[in-house]
Amino acid sequence: MMVDGIGSSGGPPPQPLEWKFSQVFGERTAGEEVQEVDIISAIEFDKTGDHLATGDRGGRVVLFERSDVKDHHSQRELERLDYPINRHPEFRYKTEFQSHEPEFDYLKSLEIEEKINKIRWCQTANGALFLLSTNDKTIKYWKVQEKKVKKICDMNVDPSVPVGNGSLTGSSSSSPSRKMYLPNGGCSEGPYNLLNNDFAFPVGGIPSLRLPVVASNETSLVARCRRVYAHAHDYHINSISNNSDGETFISADDLRINLWNLEISNQSFNIVDVKPANMEDLTEVITSAEFHPIHCNTLAYSSSKGSIRLIDLRQSALCDTHAKLFEEHEAPSSRSFFTEIIASISDIKFAKDGRYILSRDYMTLKLWDINMDSGPVSTFQVHEYLRPRLCDLYENDAIFDKFECCLSGDGLRVATGSYSNLFRVFGCVPGSNEATTLEASKNPMRRQVVTPARSSRSLSSLTRVVRRGSESPGVDANGGAFDFTTKLLHLAWHPSENSIACAAANSLYMYYA
Repeated sequence: MMVDGIGSSGGPPPQPLEWKFSQVFGERTAGEEVQEVDIISAIEFDKTGDHLATGDRGGRVVLFERSDVKDHHSQRELERLDYPINRHPEFRYKTEFQSHEPEFDYLKSLEIEEKINKIRWCQTANGALFLLSTNDKTIKYWKVQEKKVKKICDMNVDPSVPVGNGSLTGSSSSSPSRKMYLPNGGCSEGPYNLLNNDFAFPVGGIPSLRLPVVASNETSLVARCRRVYAHAHDYHINSISNNSDGETFISADDLRINLWNLEISNQSFNIVDVKPANMEDLTEVITSAEFHPIHCNTLAYSSSKGSIRLIDLRQSALCDTHAKLFEEHEAPSSRSFFTEIIASISDIKFAKDGRYILSRDYMTLKLWDINMDSGPVSTFQVHEYLRPRLCDLYENDAIFDKFECCLSGDGLRVATGSYSNLFRVFGCVPGSNEATTLEASKNPMRRQVVTPARSSRSLSSLTRVVRRGSESPGVDANGGAFDFTTKLLHLAWHPSENSIACAAANSLYMYYA
């Protein structure tokens, strides 16, 4: 169902994109076992799209940089004035560093794993990259910069004068010498005897005393932790988000959202607290939070009940009341044991202009207009074919999987992941029937079914898939067997081009259109 989506200009909707494989980093060979610590747990492009960061369950952060424009940026801009460039974004490995280590909370007898939950890029300065990374409890602020490696490449010492320990260069240690040598490498000879109390440097200094030359030819990338923001969350951190003011950021756990200043690590302000006086009265938790991309006083957070709250930091210090509430009520007749579980929102993202919010729950993607709180403007069915299997999904805990979502930079399309390493791209312009299913592999289109009856992927065709799924429970939306153990949870859309980076276990796949 799509009603009044983004960019309603009255013209025809854009043609569906044809996605092609671009790159893969960390590709597995057939039968290779994946190490738990290598599984990617976070992906994020920076604002320019020239850098990409991934975090994994081993606490490492890996940075990639764009290679197709780095050395030819001015030429690329000139070419763009004349004709469009068909070259797609290409990235290369830049550096990696250990962001978090496993810890143990002795007070609570709790292990704190090193897994990176979120990465967020901060503003660059003086050629250095800055980013925030967090595990369940601790947020770190990193600076990654090219440092020149300084080497003393030429001591510039005259071979006729002694070096270091006072031996003559080129002379045998056994040969006697009548010269006496000063600690700084000077030579005492003739009237300048070390034993003479009247010793003095000659006018103009000793010609043989030279200074070493320090040269810096090579450069190496160095990651340094600038700040550590710790001990502010009793529950697991699920979100961090930078403010557009460039000075502050928020961190959110199940019950609280804290506001930090990047330069102050020992103090934060609690701006949202949903913890009841009696924990038995707890009915919902915070699942995701994000600052508005333009207005520094506005942020949104989602809940396990399927609602999104927009809050204004100008209203009060503790934002107990929301400025707007976005939720969609389900008909009482259709409620079941699983209704609240599948309604829980796992991720929210603002569109680039801040006008729309994209949310992902277990079954659907929903697009919300922040000026219209009566309901979503668009709903995209992602897992409707799994509805007959909710009992199985509950028993194997797959129903609690948290899928991320993303929007294209132009706001015309949205994307999210699914099982069997599939991800889906939907057009959100009114009248668009674009609903592409791709697989995270070198041949992303191989899971596509070319049967005309299903190629339109309209709501009616989805219902047919659901009915067929009840008869054949091992069939996914494309008619293939689905695999709950391979899931594509994390993906990111390039901020200015139609390029998607997604994680399948320990492999990073990139596609372009």
